[in-house]
Amino acid sequence: MPVIDPPLVSVKGQWFLMGSETGAENERPVHRVWVDAFALGACQVTNGEYDAFVESAGHVPPPFRSDPNLNHLRQPVVAVSWDDAMSYCEWLSSVADRRFRLPTEAEWECAARGGNEGKAYPWGDDAPQLRPNYDVRWLDGPEQVAGGVPNEYGLYDMCENVHEWCSDWFGADFYSLSPSRNPRGPESGLRRVSRGGSWRHQIKITRCAARSSIPPAFHYADYGFRVAV
Repeated sequence: MPVIDPPLVSVKGQWFLMGSETGAENERPVHRVWVDAFALGACQVTNGEYDAFVESAGHVPPPFRSDPNLNHLRQPVVAVSWDDAMSYCEWLSSVADRRFRLPTEAEWECAARGGNEGKAYPWGDDAPQLRPNYDVRWLDGPEQVAGGVPNEYGLYDMCENVHEWCSDWFGADFYSLSPSRNPRGPESGLRRVSRGGSWRHQIKITRCAARSSIPPAFHYADYGFRVAV
C-alpha cells in the first residue's frame, strides 16, 4: 500500500489569546501565547492513511477497524492510543522528507481559532446546533474527513468529529504556570491532552478552548489525531 503524504496547512507564527473565562476552570486564566510558525494536517488522519502504516510497519491495527460504522477509508482512524499516534508520526517521518509529530495544545488551539480572536468556535459564536445538517451528522460514527467547510486557515473538522491527541501532558492548572512562548505542557503527568469534539457526545462540537484528556494507553472509539510539522 503506498504511503499517503498528508495535505498540510501552514500557520504563521503569532500571538493569540489562549483559554476562556466562561468555560471550565482548567481553561483559565486566559493568557496571551506565542507559537512559532508550523504546519498542521488539513484533516484528521484517515483509516486509509493509517492502513499504510499498519501494513508497512507491521503495527497492530486499531480496535474497531472492521466496524462498518467506523471503517470507511475516508473516515478518521479511531481507537488509536497516544502511543499509537506517536508511532505513526515516527513512521511517517522515516518515509517522508520531514519530521512529523503531534501538535502541542497551544498550536492546536491557535489553529482551531483560525485567527478569530476571542470567538468560541472556529466560525464565531453561533451555537453548534445551528451548523448545517447538524441533526443528521455523526449518527453512528465520525463523518468522512473534509466533508464540511474549513476554517479560515483551511483546516477541516477542527473541534468536531473525533477528539484529537496533542503532544502535551495534561495539567489542570498549567495555564497559571504556562510560559508565554511555545508552551509544551507539564514535564510529566498521567493523562495526555486531547482537543476537539466527538461524534459520541450529546453536543458534537466543542469550543476552541475546551480541553480534555485521558491516559495515553487508552483506546477510545472517538479518539483520533492529526499530524503537525
